[in-house]
Amino acid sequence: MGMTMTQKILAAHAGLDSVIAGQLIEADLDLVLGNDITSPVAIKEMEKMKTNGVFHKDKIALVPDHFVPNKDIKSAEHCKCVREFAYKHDITNYFEVGQMGIEHALLPEKGLTVAGDVIIGADSHTCTYGALGAFSTGVGSTDMAAGMATGKAWFKVPSAIRFQLTGKLSPWVSGKDVILHIIGKIGVDGALYKSMEFTGDGIANLTMDDRFTIANMAIEAGAKNGIFPVDDLAIEYMKDHSKREFKIYTADEDAVYDEEIIIDLSKLRPTIAFPHLPENTKTIDEIIEPVKIDQVVIGSCTNGRIDDLRCAAKVLEGRSVAKGIRCIIIPATQAIYMQAMEEGLLKTFINAGAVVSTPTCGPCLGGYMGILAEDEKCISTTNRNFVGRMGHVKSEIYLASPAIAAASAVTGQISNPESLA
Repeated sequence: MGMTMTQKILAAHAGLDSVIAGQLIEADLDLVLGNDITSPVAIKEMEKMKTNGVFHKDKIALVPDHFVPNKDIKSAEHCKCVREFAYKHDITNYFEVGQMGIEHALLPEKGLTVAGDVIIGADSHTCTYGALGAFSTGVGSTDMAAGMATGKAWFKVPSAIRFQLTGKLSPWVSGKDVILHIIGKIGVDGALYKSMEFTGDGIANLTMDDRFTIANMAIEAGAKNGIFPVDDLAIEYMKDHSKREFKIYTADEDAVYDEEIIIDLSKLRPTIAFPHLPENTKTIDEIIEPVKIDQVVIGSCTNGRIDDLRCAAKVLEGRSVAKGIRCIIIPATQAIYMQAMEEGLLKTFINAGAVVSTPTCGPCLGGYMGILAEDEKCISTTNRNFVGRMGHVKSEIYLASPAIAAASAVTGQISNPESLA
Protein backbone atom coordinates (compact mmCIF):
# COMPACT_ATOMS: atom_id res chain seq x y z
CA MET A 1 0.00 0.00 0.00
CA GLY A 2 1.38 3.41 -0.99
CA MET A 3 1.94 6.31 1.40
CA THR A 4 0.95 9.94 1.26
CA MET A 5 3.53 12.70 1.51
CA THR A 6 2.85 13.16 5.23
CA GLN A 7 3.04 9.44 5.92
CA LYS A 8 6.43 9.19 4.20
CA ILE A 9 7.88 12.00 6.31
CA LEU A 10 6.57 10.45 9.53
CA ALA A 11 7.83 6.99 8.58
CA ALA A 12 11.32 8.34 7.94
CA HIS A 13 11.41 10.16 11.27
CA ALA A 14 10.16 7.08 13.10
CA GLY A 15 12.86 4.91 11.50
CA LEU A 16 10.25 2.77 9.75
CA ASP A 17 10.00 1.58 6.17
CA SER A 18 6.30 2.36 6.07
CA VAL A 19 3.35 3.46 8.19
CA ILE A 20 -0.41 3.30 7.79
CA ALA A 21 -3.20 5.62 8.89
CA GLY A 22 -4.08 5.14 12.55
CA GLN A 23 -0.69 3.68 13.49
CA LEU A 24 0.95 5.03 16.66
CA ILE A 25 4.58 6.03 16.21
CA GLU A 26 7.35 7.88 18.03
CA ALA A 27 9.15 10.28 15.70
CA ASP A 28 12.31 12.36 15.95
CA LEU A 29 11.75 16.11 15.87
CA ASP A 30 13.59 18.70 13.83
CA LEU A 31 12.13 21.69 15.66
CA VAL A 32 10.07 22.42 18.78
CA LEU A 33 8.32 25.80 18.95
CA GLY A 34 6.73 27.77 21.74
CA ASN A 35 5.46 31.31 22.33
CA ASP A 36 4.88 33.56 25.32
CA ILE A 37 1.51 32.00 26.18
CA THR A 38 2.29 28.31 25.80
CA SER A 39 5.99 28.14 26.71
CA PRO A 40 5.67 29.05 30.42
CA VAL A 41 3.34 26.06 30.91
CA ALA A 42 5.76 23.79 29.04
CA ILE A 43 8.72 25.11 31.01
CA LYS A 44 7.00 24.34 34.32
CA GLU A 45 6.14 20.82 33.09
CA MET A 46 9.70 20.26 31.92
CA GLU A 47 11.02 21.28 35.34
CA LYS A 48 8.94 18.46 36.86
CA MET A 49 10.75 15.96 34.62
CA LYS A 50 14.06 16.74 36.34
CA THR A 51 15.95 16.54 33.05
CA ASN A 52 19.51 17.71 32.57
CA GLY A 53 18.48 20.19 29.91
CA VAL A 54 17.01 20.46 26.44
CA PHE A 55 17.66 17.83 23.78
CA HIS A 56 19.28 20.29 21.35
CA LYS A 57 19.68 24.04 21.85
CA ASP A 58 19.56 24.66 18.08
CA LYS A 59 16.31 22.76 17.55
CA ILE A 60 14.09 24.76 19.87
CA ALA A 61 12.54 28.09 18.88
CA LEU A 62 11.01 30.41 21.47
CA VAL A 63 9.13 33.40 20.08
CA PRO A 64 7.26 35.77 22.40
CA ASP A 65 4.72 37.25 19.99
CA HIS A 66 1.19 37.22 21.43
CA PHE A 67 1.36 39.99 24.05
CA VAL A 68 4.56 41.75 23.02
CA PRO A 69 5.76 44.35 23.57
CA ASN A 70 4.33 43.39 26.97
CA LYS A 71 0.84 44.79 27.47
CA ASP A 72 0.61 44.25 31.25
CA ILE A 73 2.37 42.78 34.26
CA LYS A 74 1.18 39.21 33.65
CA SER A 75 2.41 39.19 30.06
CA ALA A 76 5.71 40.67 31.22
CA GLU A 77 6.08 37.83 33.72
CA HIS A 78 5.32 35.24 31.03
CA CYS A 79 7.98 36.70 28.75
CA LYS A 80 10.45 36.89 31.63
CA CYS A 81 9.90 33.17 32.27
CA VAL A 82 10.60 32.35 28.62
CA ARG A 83 13.59 34.70 28.46
CA GLU A 84 15.23 33.22 31.55
CA PHE A 85 14.69 29.68 30.26
CA ALA A 86 16.23 30.62 26.89
CA TYR A 87 19.29 32.13 28.54
CA LYS A 88 19.67 29.27 31.01
CA HIS A 89 19.70 26.66 28.24
CA ASP A 90 21.51 28.83 25.68
CA ILE A 91 18.63 28.49 23.20
CA THR A 92 19.95 29.60 19.81
CA ASN A 93 16.63 30.58 18.29
CA TYR A 94 15.15 32.94 20.84
CA PHE A 95 13.51 35.99 19.26
CA GLU A 96 12.17 38.84 21.34
CA VAL A 97 11.57 42.56 20.78
CA GLY A 98 14.05 43.82 18.21
CA GLN A 99 14.46 40.50 16.40
CA MET A 100 10.89 39.43 16.93
CA GLY A 101 8.05 38.58 14.63
CA ILE A 102 4.87 36.56 14.56
CA GLU A 103 6.20 33.03 14.98
CA HIS A 104 4.74 31.37 11.89
CA ALA A 105 6.01 34.12 9.59
CA LEU A 106 9.33 34.45 11.41
CA LEU A 107 10.55 30.84 11.42
CA PRO A 108 10.41 30.27 7.63
CA GLU A 109 11.95 33.72 7.13
CA LYS A 110 14.82 32.72 9.44
CA GLY A 111 15.31 29.45 7.55
CA LEU A 112 14.40 27.24 10.51
CA THR A 113 11.75 25.24 8.64
CA VAL A 114 12.48 23.27 5.49
CA ALA A 115 11.01 20.44 3.42
CA GLY A 116 10.98 17.02 5.05
CA ASP A 117 11.06 18.32 8.63
CA VAL A 118 8.90 17.12 11.48
CA ILE A 119 7.97 20.17 13.55
CA ILE A 120 5.75 20.54 16.59
CA GLY A 121 4.69 23.80 18.16
CA ALA A 122 2.56 24.69 21.13
CA ASP A 123 0.39 26.82 18.89
CA SER A 124 -2.36 25.48 16.67
CA HIS A 125 -1.19 27.30 13.54
CA THR A 126 2.14 25.50 13.50
CA CYS A 127 0.71 23.72 10.45
CA THR A 128 1.88 26.76 8.42
CA TYR A 129 5.21 25.13 7.50
CA GLY A 130 3.50 22.54 5.36
CA ALA A 131 3.76 25.20 2.63
CA LEU A 132 7.43 24.18 2.36
CA GLY A 133 6.77 20.44 2.33
CA ALA A 134 7.30 19.86 6.05
CA PHE A 135 5.09 17.93 8.45
CA SER A 136 4.22 20.51 11.09
CA THR A 137 1.45 20.44 13.63
CA GLY A 138 0.25 22.08 16.81
CA VAL A 139 0.48 20.30 20.15
CA GLY A 140 -0.26 20.99 23.79
CA SER A 141 2.26 22.49 26.18
CA THR A 142 2.92 19.12 27.84
CA ASP A 143 3.90 17.63 24.48
CA MET A 144 6.10 20.66 23.89
CA ALA A 145 7.82 20.02 27.21
CA ALA A 146 8.45 16.37 26.32
CA GLY A 147 9.71 17.44 22.89
CA MET A 148 12.16 19.96 24.35
CA ALA A 149 13.47 17.33 26.77
CA THR A 150 13.68 14.30 24.48
CA GLY A 151 13.55 15.50 20.87
CA LYS A 152 10.74 13.03 20.22
CA ALA A 153 6.95 13.02 20.04
CA TRP A 154 4.17 10.46 19.71
CA PHE A 155 1.81 10.69 16.75
CA LYS A 156 -1.14 8.82 15.37
CA VAL A 157 -0.45 8.67 11.65
CA PRO A 158 -3.20 10.67 9.92
CA SER A 159 -5.21 9.62 6.91
CA ALA A 160 -5.47 12.24 4.17
CA ILE A 161 -7.73 14.27 1.92
CA ARG A 162 -6.29 15.19 -1.45
CA PHE A 163 -7.13 18.64 -2.82
CA GLN A 164 -6.38 18.93 -6.51
CA LEU A 165 -5.96 22.59 -7.44
CA THR A 166 -6.34 23.57 -11.08
CA GLY A 167 -6.36 26.86 -12.98
CA LYS A 168 -5.28 30.33 -11.91
CA LEU A 169 -6.73 32.83 -9.45
CA SER A 170 -8.51 35.92 -10.76
CA PRO A 171 -7.41 39.45 -9.77
CA TRP A 172 -8.16 40.31 -6.12
CA VAL A 173 -8.51 36.59 -5.27
CA SER A 174 -5.75 35.08 -3.12
CA GLY A 175 -4.75 32.12 -0.99
CA LYS A 176 -7.03 33.37 1.80
CA ASP A 177 -10.03 33.00 -0.50
CA VAL A 178 -8.88 29.49 -1.44
CA ILE A 179 -8.73 28.22 2.12
CA LEU A 180 -11.94 29.98 3.18
CA HIS A 181 -13.68 28.39 0.19
CA ILE A 182 -12.38 24.98 1.21
CA ILE A 183 -13.39 25.38 4.87
CA GLY A 184 -16.80 26.62 3.76
CA LYS A 185 -17.11 23.51 1.59
CA ILE A 186 -15.98 20.81 4.06
CA GLY A 187 -16.67 22.49 7.43
CA VAL A 188 -14.57 23.14 10.51
CA ASP A 189 -14.37 19.41 11.25
CA GLY A 190 -14.27 18.25 7.64
CA ALA A 191 -10.62 17.20 7.87
CA LEU A 192 -10.59 16.19 11.54
CA TYR A 193 -7.15 14.73 12.41
CA LYS A 194 -6.41 14.29 8.71
CA SER A 195 -3.68 15.58 6.48
CA MET A 196 -4.83 18.11 3.89
CA GLU A 197 -2.54 17.37 0.93
CA PHE A 198 -2.57 19.88 -1.91
CA THR A 199 -1.69 18.80 -5.45
CA GLY A 200 -2.40 19.81 -9.04
CA ASP A 201 -1.09 22.15 -11.70
CA GLY A 202 -2.80 25.11 -10.04
CA ILE A 203 -0.17 25.12 -7.29
CA ALA A 204 2.34 26.60 -9.73
CA ASN A 205 0.10 29.68 -9.90
CA LEU A 206 0.16 30.24 -6.13
CA THR A 207 2.81 32.41 -4.50
CA MET A 208 4.66 31.18 -1.42
CA ASP A 209 2.65 33.66 0.63
CA ASP A 210 -0.55 32.13 -0.77
CA ARG A 211 0.68 28.68 0.26
CA PHE A 212 1.65 29.79 3.76
CA THR A 213 -1.84 31.23 4.20
CA ILE A 214 -3.56 28.06 3.01
CA ALA A 215 -1.41 25.74 5.15
CA ASN A 216 -1.81 28.07 8.13
CA MET A 217 -5.58 27.62 8.20
CA ALA A 218 -5.64 23.84 7.73
CA ILE A 219 -6.32 23.61 11.46
CA GLU A 220 -9.54 25.59 10.92
CA ALA A 221 -10.87 22.55 9.06
CA GLY A 222 -9.79 20.36 11.97
CA ALA A 223 -6.77 19.00 10.10
CA LYS A 224 -3.65 17.58 11.72
CA ASN A 225 -1.59 19.30 9.07
CA GLY A 226 -1.66 20.83 5.60
CA ILE A 227 1.12 20.15 3.12
CA PHE A 228 2.22 21.21 -0.37
CA PRO A 229 4.53 19.46 -2.82
CA VAL A 230 8.02 20.92 -3.10
CA ASP A 231 8.38 22.66 -6.45
CA ASP A 232 10.92 25.11 -7.88
CA LEU A 233 9.31 28.07 -6.10
CA ALA A 234 9.52 26.34 -2.71
CA ILE A 235 13.12 25.30 -3.38
CA GLU A 236 14.02 28.87 -4.34
CA TYR A 237 12.41 30.15 -1.12
CA MET A 238 14.35 27.70 1.03
CA LYS A 239 17.65 28.45 -0.70
CA ASP A 240 17.06 32.18 -0.22
CA HIS A 241 16.25 31.84 3.47
CA SER A 242 17.99 28.76 4.84
CA LYS A 243 21.40 27.10 4.95
CA ARG A 244 19.87 23.82 6.11
CA GLU A 245 19.65 20.77 3.90
CA PHE A 246 16.14 19.72 3.00
CA LYS A 247 14.61 16.48 1.81
CA ILE A 248 11.80 16.22 -0.71
CA TYR A 249 9.13 13.58 -0.20
CA THR A 250 6.45 12.80 -2.77
CA ALA A 251 3.29 10.76 -2.39
CA ASP A 252 3.18 7.32 -3.96
CA GLU A 253 0.98 6.94 -7.02
CA ASP A 254 -1.09 4.38 -5.13
CA ALA A 255 -1.32 6.42 -1.94
CA VAL A 256 -4.70 6.06 -0.24
CA TYR A 257 -6.87 9.13 0.37
CA ASP A 258 -10.15 9.27 2.26
CA GLU A 259 -11.45 11.73 -0.31
CA GLU A 260 -10.34 13.73 -3.34
CA ILE A 261 -11.66 17.24 -3.95
CA ILE A 262 -11.04 19.26 -7.11
CA ILE A 263 -10.84 23.06 -6.78
CA ASP A 264 -10.82 25.19 -9.95
CA LEU A 265 -8.98 28.32 -8.81
CA SER A 266 -10.24 30.34 -11.76
CA LYS A 267 -13.83 30.01 -10.53
CA LEU A 268 -13.20 31.29 -7.00
CA ARG A 269 -14.54 34.66 -5.91
CA PRO A 270 -13.46 36.78 -2.93
CA THR A 271 -14.78 34.90 0.09
CA ILE A 272 -15.69 36.12 3.57
CA ALA A 273 -16.29 34.03 6.70
CA PHE A 274 -19.21 35.48 8.66
CA PRO A 275 -19.52 35.12 12.46
CA HIS A 276 -18.93 32.93 14.32
CA LEU A 277 -17.12 30.12 12.48
CA PRO A 278 -14.63 30.02 9.60
CA GLU A 279 -17.00 27.66 7.77
CA ASN A 280 -19.77 30.26 7.63
CA THR A 281 -18.64 31.60 4.28
CA LYS A 282 -20.19 33.76 1.59
CA THR A 283 -18.67 35.10 -1.59
CA ILE A 284 -18.66 38.84 -2.05
CA ASP A 285 -21.44 38.38 -4.62
CA GLU A 286 -23.69 36.64 -2.10
CA ILE A 287 -23.75 39.56 0.35
CA ILE A 288 -27.11 41.22 -0.26
CA GLU A 289 -27.50 43.59 2.70
CA PRO A 290 -24.58 45.97 3.46
CA VAL A 291 -22.43 44.87 6.39
CA LYS A 292 -21.15 48.00 8.12
CA ILE A 293 -17.95 47.66 10.11
CA ASP A 294 -16.14 49.52 12.88
CA GLN A 295 -12.63 48.15 12.54
CA VAL A 296 -10.24 46.59 10.02
CA VAL A 297 -7.22 44.46 10.96
CA ILE A 298 -4.66 43.49 8.32
CA GLY A 299 -1.92 41.26 9.72
CA SER A 300 -1.40 38.03 11.72
CA CYS A 301 0.42 34.77 10.98
CA THR A 302 -2.13 34.25 8.23
CA ASN A 303 -1.91 37.50 6.26
CA GLY A 304 0.83 39.77 7.56
CA ARG A 305 3.43 38.97 4.90
CA ILE A 306 4.81 41.33 2.29
CA ASP A 307 2.42 40.22 -0.49
CA ASP A 308 -0.47 40.93 1.85
CA LEU A 309 0.79 44.42 2.65
CA ARG A 310 1.43 45.17 -1.02
CA CYS A 311 -2.12 44.13 -1.86
CA ALA A 312 -3.58 46.32 0.89
CA ALA A 313 -1.43 49.26 -0.19
CA LYS A 314 -2.55 48.88 -3.79
CA VAL A 315 -6.15 49.28 -2.65
CA LEU A 316 -5.42 52.14 -0.23
CA GLU A 317 -3.11 54.12 -2.52
CA GLY A 318 -4.66 57.57 -3.11
CA ARG A 319 -7.68 56.70 -0.96
CA SER A 320 -8.68 57.34 2.63
CA VAL A 321 -10.00 55.15 5.40
CA ALA A 322 -13.69 55.99 5.91
CA LYS A 323 -14.58 58.32 8.73
CA GLY A 324 -15.16 56.43 11.97
CA ILE A 325 -13.29 53.31 10.83
CA ARG A 326 -10.22 52.11 12.73
CA CYS A 327 -7.75 50.45 10.34
CA ILE A 328 -4.86 48.62 12.01
CA ILE A 329 -2.04 47.16 9.92
CA ILE A 330 0.52 44.80 11.46
CA PRO A 331 3.56 43.58 9.48
CA ALA A 332 4.33 40.04 10.60
CA THR A 333 8.08 40.45 11.18
CA GLN A 334 10.68 43.16 11.53
CA ALA A 335 12.09 42.27 8.10
CA ILE A 336 8.64 42.60 6.53
CA TYR A 337 8.17 45.91 8.37
CA MET A 338 11.49 47.17 6.98
CA GLN A 339 10.70 46.01 3.46
CA ALA A 340 7.28 47.65 3.61
CA MET A 341 8.93 50.86 4.76
CA GLU A 342 11.52 50.76 1.97
CA GLU A 343 8.80 50.15 -0.63
CA GLY A 344 6.77 53.09 0.66
CA LEU A 345 3.87 50.92 1.82
CA LEU A 346 3.87 52.31 5.34
CA LYS A 347 3.62 55.84 3.98
CA THR A 348 0.62 54.75 1.90
CA PHE A 349 -1.07 53.28 4.97
CA ILE A 350 -0.47 56.32 7.15
CA ASN A 351 -1.51 58.76 4.42
CA ALA A 352 -4.74 56.77 4.07
CA GLY A 353 -5.46 57.14 7.78
CA ALA A 354 -4.43 53.69 9.02
CA VAL A 355 -2.14 52.93 11.95
CA VAL A 356 0.86 50.61 11.67
CA SER A 357 1.86 48.41 14.61
CA THR A 358 5.05 46.64 15.55
CA PRO A 359 4.86 42.88 14.81
CA THR A 360 2.48 41.18 17.24
CA CYS A 361 -0.37 38.66 17.31
CA GLY A 362 -2.19 41.25 19.43
CA PRO A 363 -5.76 41.69 18.17
CA CYS A 364 -6.05 38.24 16.55
CA LEU A 365 -6.59 36.54 19.90
CA GLY A 366 -8.16 39.52 21.66
CA GLY A 367 -4.84 40.30 23.31
CA TYR A 368 -4.45 44.01 22.63
CA MET A 369 -3.94 46.52 19.77
CA GLY A 370 -7.57 46.36 18.67
CA ILE A 371 -9.98 44.88 21.23
CA LEU A 372 -13.63 45.06 20.19
CA ALA A 373 -16.44 46.50 22.34
CA GLU A 374 -20.00 45.22 22.50
CA ASP A 375 -21.81 45.18 19.14
CA GLU A 376 -18.72 46.26 17.19
CA LYS A 377 -17.90 44.56 13.89
CA CYS A 378 -14.41 43.93 12.55
CA ILE A 379 -13.26 42.61 9.20
CA SER A 380 -9.93 40.91 9.73
CA THR A 381 -7.29 38.97 7.81
CA THR A 382 -6.76 36.74 10.84
CA ASN A 383 -7.76 33.08 11.06
CA ARG A 384 -10.53 32.71 13.64
CA ASN A 385 -13.85 34.44 14.26
CA PHE A 386 -15.15 32.55 17.28
CA VAL A 387 -17.45 34.23 19.81
CA GLY A 388 -15.40 36.73 21.82
CA ARG A 389 -12.22 35.99 19.87
CA MET A 390 -11.25 39.66 19.49
CA GLY A 391 -12.97 41.10 22.52
CA HIS A 392 -16.57 41.36 23.73
CA VAL A 393 -18.70 38.22 23.34
CA LYS A 394 -21.27 40.32 21.49
CA SER A 395 -18.77 41.65 18.95
CA GLU A 396 -18.49 40.15 15.46
CA ILE A 397 -15.51 39.17 13.30
CA TYR A 398 -15.57 38.70 9.53
CA LEU A 399 -12.57 36.91 8.04
CA ALA A 400 -11.33 38.02 4.65
CA SER A 401 -8.31 38.64 2.43
CA PRO A 402 -6.17 41.81 2.61
CA ALA A 403 -7.82 43.06 -0.60
CA ILE A 404 -11.34 42.82 0.83
CA ALA A 405 -10.24 44.19 4.22
CA ALA A 406 -8.55 47.21 2.66
CA ALA A 407 -11.51 47.97 0.37
CA SER A 408 -13.84 47.70 3.36
CA ALA A 409 -11.71 50.22 5.25
CA VAL A 410 -12.31 52.71 2.43
CA THR A 411 -16.09 52.24 2.23
CA GLY A 412 -16.93 51.46 5.85
CA GLN A 413 -18.68 48.24 4.88
CA ILE A 414 -17.61 44.89 3.46
CA SER A 415 -16.61 45.67 -0.11
CA ASN A 416 -14.79 44.37 -3.15
CA PRO A 417 -11.87 46.39 -4.56
CA GLU A 418 -13.58 46.02 -7.95
CA SER A 419 -16.35 48.31 -6.71
CA LEU A 420 -14.06 51.20 -5.76
CA ALA A 421 -14.20 54.17 -8.08
